[in-house]
Amino acid sequence: MKNTLVSLALSGTVLAGASGAQFEFQSGEKQVPLVELYTSEGCSSCPPAEAWMGRLKDAPDLWKGFVPVAFHVDYWNSLGWKDRWSSPEFTERQRAYAEAWKSESVYTPCFVVNGKEGRDWSRGATGGDVGVLAVSSSDTNLWQATFVPAKSSDLRYEIHAALLAGGINSDVQAGENRGRRLPHEFALLNLVQMPMATNHGTATGRLIADAARYQGQKELAIAVWVTRSGKLEPIQATGGWLISSAAVSK
Repeated sequence: MKNTLVSLALSGTVLAGASGAQFEFQSGEKQVPLVELYTSEGCSSCPPAEAWMGRLKDAPDLWKGFVPVAFHVDYWNSLGWKDRWSSPEFTERQRAYAEAWKSESVYTPCFVVNGKEGRDWSRGATGGDVGVLAVSSSDTNLWQATFVPAKSSDLRYEIHAALLAGGINSDVQAGENRGRRLPHEFALLNLVQMPMATNHGTATGRLIADAARYQGQKELAIAVWVTRSGKLEPIQATGGWLISSAAVSK
């Protein structure tokens, strides 16, 4: 996946860690579920699923009890409406999940929770002790990540970071949702991953998020998760708001 070194150049926006303050997000020991939604503006069944995910925005356990990401796939784009948030990369990720589940097809809306199909989960209910994931940045561009597993091992890890947009509305002019205004929350803008180095049981890594491209967003968040090297299933997740008036007021 592509990494681009771009410094953050945000003007006229409210930063959750403004005035040069450090951005720091950290999980606890217990596993924080990564909740993935595969969706499309071209799918008439997707708006209710996105509305459900949108309501998570006001949940008190957001980022600490669960981390949401909405992946807009591109396989609906040929049916009359091109979803501007879609990417073949996100479709490829869903197909990789389907292959792991031994499924011959993909569909929307599709929820994936900690790498497993479906949304049979209780918000706020975390898994067992897996370790602590912490990320920090002074500029929202270059991020330092540290993962301390609950059980020391020689496993290799990868760190993943997703920039997410919120407060979005799209006026759909063709396809199954023609004439509808669709709201989106936690829409994935950019996804990067890097290998981590393990030393004495602690994994560390650095990531560059291409945040400057998204300076026009009303709301911007980052979701970060760690996996075993070469695997899709998240081990631990964390995240938080980078730009959000709600975040400043809380």
